[in-house]
Amino acid sequence: MNPGYAGRTELPENLKALFRSCAMVVPDIVRICENMLMAEGFATAEELSRKFMTLYDLAKSLLSKQIHYDWGLRAVKSVLRQAGALKRAPANAEVSEDLLLRRGLRDFNWPKIVVEDRQIFRGLIRDLFPGIAEEEAQLDRELVGRIRAVAKENGLQAEDGSDFTLKAHQLAEILSVRHCCFIIGNPGCGKTAVWKTLAGA
Repeated sequence: MNPGYAGRTELPENLKALFRSCAMVVPDIVRICENMLMAEGFATAEELSRKFMTLYDLAKSLLSKQIHYDWGLRAVKSVLRQAGALKRAPANAEVSEDLLLRRGLRDFNWPKIVVEDRQIFRGLIRDLFPGIAEEEAQLDRELVGRIRAVAKENGLQAEDGSDFTLKAHQLAEILSVRHCCFIIGNPGCGKTAVWKTLAGA
């Protein structure tokens, strides 16, 4: 019924005649985002939803066209769930909502941004959330310890703060908000080692 959608084909005319036609409109993602932020406990949801969608609109137009980039409603929902989890964490009780959303946007999107686009994405976040200092991603120390132990058992080098440990941790974060994902990269860059280490951890 929706031939513009990937994998769908146009219905034959004799079959179309049996169905009443209907019109579909593009959803107001800013309003959806605002409602989800309120549901997650954010008091400044209206302002934050505008910032959120401005970032995604700019990222869609300024970043390179990669097949794995997703700036649609599905990606928005995943980031909002992550931001809500950050908001409810006892350690973040006194942290500003701007900082929590910024952290959620950065932590969720950073692993999928290709190297050439990272400077642009970092600049967009910095411009939309001015006055908030750049901070390191917060890692689950227990998980990082397990990753390092499993890597050592398998004869891999995974020192604290290494890219290998970070990639395994980022994969765990993505899997906590998505049912599945793809790991992409050049041959021999450690994709299989990362997921197998995470599975062992």
